[in-house]
Amino acid sequence: MKKLILLNILFTFSIFAQTYKLTLEQSLEIGLKNSKNLKISQSKVIGANAKVKEASSLMLPKLSLGASYTRLSEVDPFQVVVPFSPVPIKIQDAILNNYNLGLTVQQPLFTGFKLMSLKNAAEYNNSAQELEHTKEINEEAFKIQTAYWNFYKSQKVLNLINENLSALEKHLNDTKNFLENGLVTKNDYLKIEVQYSNLKLKKIDAENNVNLARINFNRAIGINLSEQTDILVNENTQTISEYKYDILLSEAFENREELKSINYRIRAGEESVTAANSGWFPSVYLFGHFYYNKPNQRILPLKDDFNETWDVGVSLNWDLWDWGNTSSKAVQAEQQLLQTQTALQQLKEGIETEVYHNYLKLISENEKVAVSKLTVNSAEENYRITKEKYSQQLATSTDLIDAETDLLNAQTQLTTSLVDFELAKISLEKSVGRKTY
Repeated sequence: MKKLILLNILFTFSIFAQTYKLTLEQSLEIGLKNSKNLKISQSKVIGANAKVKEASSLMLPKLSLGASYTRLSEVDPFQVVVPFSPVPIKIQDAILNNYNLGLTVQQPLFTGFKLMSLKNAAEYNNSAQELEHTKEINEEAFKIQTAYWNFYKSQKVLNLINENLSALEKHLNDTKNFLENGLVTKNDYLKIEVQYSNLKLKKIDAENNVNLARINFNRAIGINLSEQTDILVNENTQTISEYKYDILLSEAFENREELKSINYRIRAGEESVTAANSGWFPSVYLFGHFYYNKPNQRILPLKDDFNETWDVGVSLNWDLWDWGNTSSKAVQAEQQLLQTQTALQQLKEGIETEVYHNYLKLISENEKVAVSKLTVNSAEENYRITKEKYSQQLATSTDLIDAETDLLNAQTQLTTSLVDFELAKISLEKSVGRKTY
């Protein structure tokens, strides 16, 4: 077993030491497992479940044990004086050591619906907390996916710059040969050299952006910031033909965990109002006691021995006047319920706005992808033609630099549009209550 644990540790270390490429699914698995927010959320679920057990326990018989020892000060024995007797008659010696041992059983019979309401409220709050935990998982998964795709975008931009640098370096060498043969001017060569230097500066910024994106990605999946992680992306063609706003909004109102959770909170609030009004009713309890005392006060004359006795009964307690305590509690519970009900309406309005915003965002990003693809195609064709003309000295170095710059910008914009589209799609799915993991 120890060898197996050691091998697992070494394997995990070697994965990151070798810059292991993580897929989106692996990133989500690691990130959700390491998430501190989810650990806090899970702890709240456990606490809410314990609250249900606490409320349920109040409805069950309560058994308590009590014990005491008392040493009394010395007093004269109990004696009486009778007529015609010169000596008092002693009735009872003083018992100075008192031992008391008792068991008490108490079972609530009626508490003005308080205990049942508290139990129901705890169950509703527990259900609400479980739904909020599910929502937290979705939110955490969205953060991981956002970091994942931004990491991909920064890497893609760096790769495009590297490709452009390689092509520009070749052009720089070709231009140098042209210059040596007197086919171009010194100024043409310097223009390309300046463009090459500017692109190297862009590469430095791009490399820094990759490192920053890696740090954000590492933080999102809960590992050390210094780990040299990398990602593996499956580039799929995305469509939005399946998305219809009316259907999406209905799906959001039906599936959003927040709506389900707050509805449970409202039901819990209604039970809390009932519990707060329980003070208007009497409380009835069934009780029983078992005593094992030395001396036992119920056995006369008192004996310096242990004796057992018991009793059972029913008690009623009714607060006839509590200076507004019950009504104050009821008002607080009612206002808390009103706040929760109002929050439900605000949440619905917010969800409607969120879904509509994300729906429009997705359409916009999809159109940007289409336009960016056309721009890239045009830029590639323009670059191809300009490069051929330049090799035949039918175009200037300025034309070539402009064509290369336009191509790089078009490719960068396409990469940005594709990532933004992916994030917009994930945002929309999250806003309608679909799992993002």
